[in-house]
Amino acid sequence: MADLVVVKGGAAPDLHLLDTGLTLPLAGHTASQAMPAIYDLIQAHRTVLVFVNTRLQAEYTFQELWRINEDSLPIALHHGSLDASQRRRVEAAMAAGQLRAIVCTATLDLGIDWGDVDLVVNIGAPKGASRIMQRIGRANHRMDEPSKAYLVPGNRFEILECQAALDAVEAAAQDTPDARLGAPDVLAQHVLGMACADAFDPLQLYDEIVSAAPYATLSWEDFEAVVDYVATGGYALRAYERFAKILRGPDGLWRVRDARTAQQYRMNVGTIVESAKVKVRLARGVRGKPGAILPKGGRVLGEIEEDFADTLTPGDTFLFAGEVLRFEGLSEDEALATRAGPGTDPAIPSYAGAKFPLSTFLAARVRALIADPFEWDRLPKQVADYLLLQRQRSILPGPEGLLVETFPRGGRHYLTAFPFEGRLAHQTLGMLLTRRMERARLRPLGFAANDYGIAVWMTRDVSEAIAREPGFLADLFAQDMLGDDLEAWLDESSMMKRTFRQCAVIAGLIERRHPGQKKTGRQVTMSTDLVYDVLRKHQPDHLLLRAARQDAATGLLDVARLGMMLRRIQGRITHKALDRVSPLSVSVMLEIGREKVYGEGADEILAEAEAQLLEEALA
Repeated sequence: MADLVVVKGGAAPDLHLLDTGLTLPLAGHTASQAMPAIYDLIQAHRTVLVFVNTRLQAEYTFQELWRINEDSLPIALHHGSLDASQRRRVEAAMAAGQLRAIVCTATLDLGIDWGDVDLVVNIGAPKGASRIMQRIGRANHRMDEPSKAYLVPGNRFEILECQAALDAVEAAAQDTPDARLGAPDVLAQHVLGMACADAFDPLQLYDEIVSAAPYATLSWEDFEAVVDYVATGGYALRAYERFAKILRGPDGLWRVRDARTAQQYRMNVGTIVESAKVKVRLARGVRGKPGAILPKGGRVLGEIEEDFADTLTPGDTFLFAGEVLRFEGLSEDEALATRAGPGTDPAIPSYAGAKFPLSTFLAARVRALIADPFEWDRLPKQVADYLLLQRQRSILPGPEGLLVETFPRGGRHYLTAFPFEGRLAHQTLGMLLTRRMERARLRPLGFAANDYGIAVWMTRDVSEAIAREPGFLADLFAQDMLGDDLEAWLDESSMMKRTFRQCAVIAGLIERRHPGQKKTGRQVTMSTDLVYDVLRKHQPDHLLLRAARQDAATGLLDVARLGMMLRRIQGRITHKALDRVSPLSVSVMLEIGREKVYGEGADEILAEAEAQLLEEALA
């Protein structure tokens, strides 16, 4: 668990939960029902920062606020995928006091000192006490003047998370992430950089590296393996001269091979590898057809991820930079678009980087809130009533244990569990859990996860297996799933190729930029996929394969978090066999088959599904 830090000093923030008087749904994150109330707050204050957790939410929120902006208040949009010139214009207008509100992501978490900001609104659950403290500190950024902020939950579970954050702010408590171990691919880039700067002595460089906390436990053997990789590319690649970056001289010092290698390094240095992007260019008077050659020209609005652009066909509409655009076609590395007319139903670009894990500190507070009915008086009535229904129909999860519910529905059998450890950890749990269920002949068909729980559906009744074998459930959630099961799944997963791609770019195995040219995302993908297959076959312990596994475990899979959860629940698993879905299970059941579609139509579909499930739960 991350360390808990208590900080004191300065004026206590004026932080509230926004109460719209409406019943919140059990799933969804758009907070569409709160937009009129947020607009009222903007009207009542000088300057408001409206924080959201993702760029997708930013586009949706901005569009919704403009839709109800009858007073034509100056409201702007700011997120990392917008063109830099547009972001600078927004920042300049904000500094000049010309804006009443900015809808923004973490791009404005830090580095601003605008005294005229008198309110911060945070839409969605904060995910961490430190993050919300950082954001609300943007309001009234003056000595000994309290910051004023509202938290706006998007669903009833997020109310619990927001209440946990309120308690943390009141106690001036912050959750700090665990220190990460130094990555081999980053170290490889550093070794090459040192050789480009000047010849280096390996002993002196090793002493310098282990003096840094992330690499304090680095062994000499592992350091030599990194140097060997930079010098040869590793055993499986040493026959190819292009992978040899440094040479050892007669004096024992390592030097960069030639000036071209040093130039390549300088053009590609950096450890942030974003997904492949294409520019969004606003073209006038262009209507594209499949295969048509489109003229260039027009203003660049920003960038969208290549994967999203690949899903569009000419005529599709999407929301970007606060406008509804019509996709006209791709021209090299640019997506050409025109302004769409009224009456369209646009898609919203999603981004791979939009993943905020629920902090261990807030997760523990949420579990404690749910498990203690004496705390429910501090919660909104709709949440307290919901938890009371769960206690009446089933049981409540404990603060340290794991509640597992099983029930039939629609000709299938379901298992739901509530670790409250965040979506990444739950998705990994689902992948591994279904493998074990397959071996137990339960015939799992799929799983769905959210920040709070997981649902698995299958053709066999798992409750019968639990009743027949007393240790079945304990074996299902045993800690050894992070051993062979995880290794086998990683070997089969395409996720490892994506992670390897990032490590290969950071470590300099694959260069994105060359003098006078730049590789497209597809070219980088093809190159790294070929190398990945070669290394898996001929050198499975290659440095970059190990780096990819380390990155996947700490980032995409949240294996450490899952391991902590599995240790926590040992001997504390409670099973409840039900004849129908429970109120608590409704939230995760709503994730099943859910498409990434946002807007009023999607909200209506979600509301209908929720009403049907709740009716079944309360029957």
